[in-house]
Amino acid sequence: MKKKILATLLPLAFAAAAQQAAAQQAAQQAAQTPAADAVSTVVVTGFRSSLEKALNLKMQAIGVRDSIVAEDIGKFPEANVAESLQRVPGVILNRDESSAEGQRISIRGLPTEYSVTTLNGAPVNTTSTSTIGSAARGFNYDVFASELFGRVDFFKSPLAELTEGGLGGVVDLQTPRPFDNPKRTVRYAISEAYNTMSKHADPTGFALYSNTWNEFGFLVGASHGASVNNRSGFEATGGYNSSARGSQSPVKGNFAVALDYDDPRANLGGYTRAQVDNALLPRIYRFYGSANERTRDGLVSALQYKSGGLNLSLDTLYSKLKNTRDEMYFGMLVRNSRTSNPAAPAGQSGHNGFVPMGVKIDPESNLLTGTFGNTSYSSGTTYSQDETKFGYVALNGRWVARDGLVLSGQLSSNSSKAMSYQDTLSGQIFGITSTFDYGSDHVYPSLSSPTSYTDPNNFQGFDIGTGLTRETDKAKQGRLIADWDYSLPGDWSGHLKAGISYVDTSKGINKRNGTSLAKAKLNQLGTAGTRSGMTSQLPIGNLDMGAGWPSAWGTFTRDYAYSTFDPMAFNPESAFTPAQSFTAGEKVSTGFVQSDFSGKVMEHDLRFNAGVRYSRTETQIDNFKQQGASLAYAPNQESGSYSNLLPAFSAAFDVTENLMWRASWGKTISRASLSIIAAQTVIPNPFDNTATAGNPGLRPQQSKNLDTSLEWYFQKGSLLSAALFKKDLTDATVANTSNTTFGALGLPDTALGAIFQNAQGKVDPNLPMTLRSFSNAGQQTLKGYELAYQQAFTFLPEPFKGLGAMASYTHINPFNSAKWITNAGKEVEVNSVPKYAYSTTAYYENGPLAVRLSYNYKGRSLHGDNPRNLGDDLIRWRAARGYLDGNISYRINDQLELRLDAMNLSNTLSYDYFEDASGQFGSGKKTRMDYAKYDGRTIKIGIRGKL
Repeated sequence: MKKKILATLLPLAFAAAAQQAAAQQAAQQAAQTPAADAVSTVVVTGFRSSLEKALNLKMQAIGVRDSIVAEDIGKFPEANVAESLQRVPGVILNRDESSAEGQRISIRGLPTEYSVTTLNGAPVNTTSTSTIGSAARGFNYDVFASELFGRVDFFKSPLAELTEGGLGGVVDLQTPRPFDNPKRTVRYAISEAYNTMSKHADPTGFALYSNTWNEFGFLVGASHGASVNNRSGFEATGGYNSSARGSQSPVKGNFAVALDYDDPRANLGGYTRAQVDNALLPRIYRFYGSANERTRDGLVSALQYKSGGLNLSLDTLYSKLKNTRDEMYFGMLVRNSRTSNPAAPAGQSGHNGFVPMGVKIDPESNLLTGTFGNTSYSSGTTYSQDETKFGYVALNGRWVARDGLVLSGQLSSNSSKAMSYQDTLSGQIFGITSTFDYGSDHVYPSLSSPTSYTDPNNFQGFDIGTGLTRETDKAKQGRLIADWDYSLPGDWSGHLKAGISYVDTSKGINKRNGTSLAKAKLNQLGTAGTRSGMTSQLPIGNLDMGAGWPSAWGTFTRDYAYSTFDPMAFNPESAFTPAQSFTAGEKVSTGFVQSDFSGKVMEHDLRFNAGVRYSRTETQIDNFKQQGASLAYAPNQESGSYSNLLPAFSAAFDVTENLMWRASWGKTISRASLSIIAAQTVIPNPFDNTATAGNPGLRPQQSKNLDTSLEWYFQKGSLLSAALFKKDLTDATVANTSNTTFGALGLPDTALGAIFQNAQGKVDPNLPMTLRSFSNAGQQTLKGYELAYQQAFTFLPEPFKGLGAMASYTHINPFNSAKWITNAGKEVEVNSVPKYAYSTTAYYENGPLAVRLSYNYKGRSLHGDNPRNLGDDLIRWRAARGYLDGNISYRINDQLELRLDAMNLSNTLSYDYFEDASGQFGSGKKTRMDYAKYDGRTIKIGIRGKL
């Protein structure tokens, strides 16, 4: 891969060098040309203009900073800020699994919670969709339309003035103000978005008004967007296992399974029992389809007063994101299938071992397929609603007290309120004969049975689950900063910056589980009553299921689920789950001082910054803890505090007129996720004998960061650079596992599922359990390098001089919280984040026509935050994936522009897969897949312009 990158970038570098020589020669000739013959200035606009502005900001910075600048007020380059950030070297985008939109970012291989997002300098947190209730620190960018922002600054190296907590980096979102463009501006955009999977078109719109009157200015902008995205594909829901390992005690693998060879129908054909025993079956073999309807509304405003040295502004931002998600799944249940009591009902507990009746084993993947007796089916639906409301208000002031002295301050408040709730309703068909095969692509496999899938009378074993979660983030912030320019001996000058700040944040998690109430209603309806609510009309249309999958089956509609088991009614306050609910508050008092120094060393410009930041954090946790002989949950309070002293140093040295060397060193911290600080002992999956326990005593992780880079600005708006980075982490949060018993956990019997309970619903207190906890342990090192290239090909003849390109590549050395060891004791090199990621963009701007095509790719990484060998020697990878996006615009005049945007042109398959660490049965990349799904392409057609 390195050779490929060098092979790509070096020719571009030589071309740039030749071009620079030609440009210098042209400049010498221009200097000898009379003024009357001078060429008129060319005004650069559009995407190329935004790239040039961003590059100028990068050049002026002393530390490592990248920026993304709107082409014009209200004209951000991408529809989603996170999708813009993936063009920045070192940024890896994480997409929302339902809408396929960019949601969170990972910086230089660190998890998403290692970055801090600020809004006009104030720390903010917000969550949405699947992250609601996770209590992870971080920021979900999909809550906001990009038009609400004017600029994004991205800081990779520490500065004393930057908010602490961003071990990976700090992203500052800046809302627009009227004096950014001191004149009357009315901008609009209207488009229709069409998803090829859902075959649904939805409107989006944006309007902004900005004006200034002498010293006063006012800006207001509003956005609305809607979309319907469908997903479809295959799910194994957690892995593969064999009868040989799944029938062992304890189970080796992530689920139990045992084939029934005693049934008279058993027929292994030409295979031995050992071969069949060791072949792999999926945990669940099913089709998955979903439809996610999303609406997003936003409002930004600014009232500004600017006169002489005084600049005051009142900024507000509001956004509401709402998702309605329908999910359906149908397929065979393989997990926990074993026959211990042949006299029990066929296919049900005690008599559910699969009977191999005519099987085959794929020699490449070791997958077992064919015809099996005694199989069980599950038809399920999950209907979810979630909503996030975010509000922000800030009063900003800047006063030039005298020449060289500026005082600035800010008071801000922000609140994010998110809620999600859902019903999961399922029915089963027990003990029938089935034939299944994966087909050629493994995404849309085949399944058949002589038993009808659509007849409600074949379904029984109905089940219901429901829950509601609220997550609230609140913050109040105040800061005061002084900037002072001063002179030093010789040609040196200095710029001192000092300030104080106070931030008061809180996060609350409130979870309710009304499953027991809903099950009481289900039992009241009985099997016959529930069957009457079934339909064979699938609730989601326009889904690709493949030729070998049933086209219909018994299921439930959203109307039936919500009218019968209304999640708002069945998750009352009495369904509150104290073990997973808490409120955590943090009060951070901070002071910093730093100074820039500028001068010359041996006739070369040198700029450096030195500073230190001190912060004191006080933590207050209110949760619930089991107490007394009854182990009843009662309110519990814990508190703590810690202080950090964080020095930082950065320098930028002009080696030549166009070549710059940067270096920075500093200390940063990242606070541990509140979900593992405040949470009590819980069992996340009732079908897995693994428990997790929080640790209120966790300290923040600290890192010593070293960055250095060479940047060659070989022409205006062009760059070729290479950077190295290293982070030495101490007090890193790591997950630890220990062996214990169920009785020692102090949890009720209902914490585990029915497979662990006896006829009286009791769990053996001596049942072996794995307890996963967290601690500050040892030191970890993260290091890597980045390459970046940007150029406008203005040296080409017409009509090609409108061409331009940019590219970046990031390589990260393996960085993991746990080692992966095979059953034979061999350590396998794994990476919990992608080893590499790259982004390429080609664009063309000539007159009214503009075309842009971007491709972003990230390598494979481990699935989950604590991967380990479960005894099956299968490593679960999140497959590498790339996304191709593009747009075309044509400007009819200054008031009207036609635009066509396309997202996920590649229709990328996102999936996990299981690699055989022993190397015996291939990589599994295209065979042992899990959660393999297509999202379809999204096309937007619209107009935008200004009045």
